[in-house]
Amino acid sequence: MDQQQIRTYQQIKQVIVFLEENFREQPGLDEVAANVGLSRFHLGRLFKDWAGITPTQFVRFLTLDYARTQLARSRSLLETAHSAGLSGPSRLHDLFVTFEAMTPGEYKQQGSNLHIRYSLAPCPFGVCLLARTKRGICHLSFLSEEELKEPLLDLQSRWPKATLIGDSKAGQLLINKIFTTESTRETAAAKRPFHLMLRGSNFQIQVWQALLTLPAATLISYQNLAHLCGCPRSTRAVAGAVAKNPIAWLIPCHRVIRKSGQIHNYRWGRHRKQAILAWEGAQNNAKTPIS
Repeated sequence: MDQQQIRTYQQIKQVIVFLEENFREQPGLDEVAANVGLSRFHLGRLFKDWAGITPTQFVRFLTLDYARTQLARSRSLLETAHSAGLSGPSRLHDLFVTFEAMTPGEYKQQGSNLHIRYSLAPCPFGVCLLARTKRGICHLSFLSEEELKEPLLDLQSRWPKATLIGDSKAGQLLINKIFTTESTRETAAAKRPFHLMLRGSNFQIQVWQALLTLPAATLISYQNLAHLCGCPRSTRAVAGAVAKNPIAWLIPCHRVIRKSGQIHNYRWGRHRKQAILAWEGAQNNAKTPIS
């Protein structure tokens, strides 16, 4: 496992935590760098390698003003998406994602007679667990240090009767492909859709499908997501379905935030959610220089 990539994310997380705890003092770059044990130069290099932007630019993607602006911009886009319906392949940060839902009978079988290949591998946001069947990706999660001690617990609870098979080499290649950027995605094979196999209730599938319609780097409130799903009075139920999303990143539950613009709970850690949104915002704005 690439320890350097994991270390990089941990340093990024340290920066986010420090900035969040000390934002009233508006710490300078030297103070931030010292807090994570780096020089100003190396901190700048760290962010350039990780997100392609400077630490100062990165901080702008963490602000409440940025989140509110993105929420406001998303409204017209969401109106267009809603009028177009939720059918067909959808674009997610320049990646095509397709899916199929398990039948009610398959759902009840809890993975009986199903072979699931899993892989633990580094990604830009720490260690992730990827699981897939012949029919598609069925699980993608980010792991905390505590979860690394028993990384398969969640996967086993979701598919208690399935046969789990370790497959690190093929899984690492797929993870690299999932988290690649447009500038490094050159081959036809890299442009093929990621196909998902989803196990959930009809309502959960509906919410996850709605998430797949969001344009790149779009932020949405729980209330607007409920409207997009066609159930405006079911905000709490929609939030519950978001929280149970089994496939991080590809189904972008990280893009759902409070209507105030605040970034709160995330199944895989609030600071990881902040890092993902800032990284995705940087990639989406790569063609537009930030002053």
